[in-house]
Amino acid sequence: MVLFNLIIIIIFLSTVSLISSQSPKSYFINCGSNNDTNFSWETFTGDDNPTNFRVSGGHKAVNNNPASNKADIYQTARVFTTKSWYELEADVNNTFVMVRLHFSPFFHNGIELSNSVFNVSVSGFPMLTSFSVQNSSDVLIKELIIPSPVRAMFRIVFTPFSRSSPAFVNAIEAIATQHDLFVDATSPHISPVGSIGDINYVALSYAYNPIYRINVGGPKVDVNRDDLRRTWVPDDPFIVNSEVAKSVEGDVNYVDGHATKYDAPDDVYKTAKVQLANSSTNVTWDFEVNKNAMFLVRAHFCDINSSGLNDTNDAFSLFIYSYFKNDVKPGDTVKGLQIPFYIDFVVDSVETAFVNVSIGTASQPAFLNGLEIMELVTNSGVVDDVVSDGKSIKKWYIVLGSVVGGVVFVLLIGFFIGFMYRKKKSEGGTKTESNNVLADILQATNGFDESLVIGKGGFGKVYRGTFPDGRKVAVKRGEKGRGQGRPEFVTEIMILSKIRHQHLVTLIGYCDEKSEMILVYEYMEKGTLQDHLYNTSKDDQKLSWNKRLEICISATRGLHYLHTGSDAGIIHRDVKSTNILLNENYIAKVADFGISLLDNMEESEMAIKGSFGYLDPEYISCMKLTQKSDVYSFGVVMLEVLCARPALDTTLPQKEANLADWAIKQIKDGMVEKIIDPYLVDEINPNSLRKYLETVEKCLKNTGDERPSMIDVLWDLEYALKLQQMVVDIEPHDDSTMNTSLHLRMSVMDRLPSKFNDDDSRVNDSVVSNYPSESQVFSQLKLDEAR
Repeated sequence: MVLFNLIIIIIFLSTVSLISSQSPKSYFINCGSNNDTNFSWETFTGDDNPTNFRVSGGHKAVNNNPASNKADIYQTARVFTTKSWYELEADVNNTFVMVRLHFSPFFHNGIELSNSVFNVSVSGFPMLTSFSVQNSSDVLIKELIIPSPVRAMFRIVFTPFSRSSPAFVNAIEAIATQHDLFVDATSPHISPVGSIGDINYVALSYAYNPIYRINVGGPKVDVNRDDLRRTWVPDDPFIVNSEVAKSVEGDVNYVDGHATKYDAPDDVYKTAKVQLANSSTNVTWDFEVNKNAMFLVRAHFCDINSSGLNDTNDAFSLFIYSYFKNDVKPGDTVKGLQIPFYIDFVVDSVETAFVNVSIGTASQPAFLNGLEIMELVTNSGVVDDVVSDGKSIKKWYIVLGSVVGGVVFVLLIGFFIGFMYRKKKSEGGTKTESNNVLADILQATNGFDESLVIGKGGFGKVYRGTFPDGRKVAVKRGEKGRGQGRPEFVTEIMILSKIRHQHLVTLIGYCDEKSEMILVYEYMEKGTLQDHLYNTSKDDQKLSWNKRLEICISATRGLHYLHTGSDAGIIHRDVKSTNILLNENYIAKVADFGISLLDNMEESEMAIKGSFGYLDPEYISCMKLTQKSDVYSFGVVMLEVLCARPALDTTLPQKEANLADWAIKQIKDGMVEKIIDPYLVDEINPNSLRKYLETVEKCLKNTGDERPSMIDVLWDLEYALKLQQMVVDIEPHDDSTMNTSLHLRMSVMDRLPSKFNDDDSRVNDSVVSNYPSESQVFSQLKLDEAR
């Protein structure tokens, strides 16, 4: 085995080295042209016969009346009349890709391209929606920063509205960087009313749409003076009270462990605005932004003015809106003057159309060197299914096939050597590894003692086990003749071998020996979420509203990772309260991936799989399964959490049997108090409940396109938890807790703050009307092995 493992390691390292050496780090593409051209210190390669990227669809367009003041790169374009894309190779060694698209419209084939309206997405992240240049004299450059895709390739997809409104692009830049532009696991989360806690994993969950890059106190910085080809503009148009500040210049001293020139160029850190020493007025900047959005606000600092703020006790304040203050302590952050650093904040615009930032202090002058505001963009969860044009792709696959074929050949040789080695060892009388595993499992479960059964499902029974080292495990044993079998066994192993996350149950191992199919997981002490919601009379097993929100948040993080953290994205397809498990600390983890599906794969048969009460109506009616189907199912789980009743209860009258149908109707009729778990009376803050119900309503929309992504659900749940925990000023006739005796109606709740527009904050009458509910199709639909 040592020889076999060594061979595999060598092959793996060689393969990674080969792929890495062939992975381009940056692309500069001259679209719609046969020729290469120089532009802003880079050579842009014509896309007519690509060698290191692919183009699907579109045709070349040439400007027959070129403007003398525009560069050659803007005299050609690629025009798309149908959904098309560029596909670029991702570099696994890098962490982010900065994608920039250049647009300079002209008249082509009887169409004025400046009037075109189209959409653009990058690696599943929407970049431009209903976009139009609108002025033929303009040159627009749009940018999106995406986490480096875990897939081998990523696509820039252009979707025109019609043939008479084609999409186009003049040039493309895709710059990969090994520098961790966004590395903080946790960032302060701020709304116009102040801090609402922290937000986690921003860098892994979002793409970034740069709205503003500001060189505070300095001139414009163009692409030639920024290693990542960014443009920074002066702060003068945005400062509210320039008379209380002065511009200064100085030197910068980069030190390991702090900000680098990749975070912001020298020209940004070498200039600053400093509050006048005799001024008690804060220096303020205002920026217009989109409503109801989240932004990463990054403030750059470098004490180039030698203000003396080098002691850990010296500080000034940075304000966002009027109700959040952060103490900036340069001496506590960096040891020495002229060392750059930055601070990140996640900021909500909600109903405001602006973000304002201020600096000030009562003693020492405050300063600011740079500011970035980037809108956080969530992944749409949609897998692009466009068809390739064949010619350039054929050449690509010949190269790729040759590489893969060679690697597979070497792997087969290594496998053969390893197999012969193991066979010889086995023939020598030593037990095989799988036999040892089976023996360990039998010992851990006392021969599958029935007294150790802790659960039973479509696959078989689940046993509590204990290994000799004291480690507790859950052992799922496949039962012959029951619904699930080998396909689900293989799927579970395949899925859990690809992923690992703190909110997904860990697969410790498996055994496929002597007709046994056994899966071994970490043991979850507190059982299923459902165990603590209903059918329990023990008060110590019931969950507070805070704890229920925390469990929902944990489960949402696991599902979000499932959707975005693997190569192709994974649809769980059986999200329900019995598949959310709790450890000894009531931390939730998602389990049971036996019918999960990779998002880039189609189902092999047209049978619907899932669980009654949780199935997406769009999946039932249209056979359309997406990540948003999981979102719908999780919306039902959220109702279980609030109402403490099953998703489907056939012992109730028909109108009440389906939880989603019944609960949504009660909410719409203003009878919220009728659906809430009586155990939660006097506990729920109305603001928290309002946000929670809005999120449920969004999750249960008719179609996947209308539903939020899992990261949006996560944000809303974190917000609902913060509202529950916050001490807020309320009117005398309001109460800080939810009491059913108040007969709280949605009309009252509609007055509470929300990030949604008014039209979205009320329950839509058509939530379940356009599609048949599960109760309506129950008798007509044959589900394959529904669990």
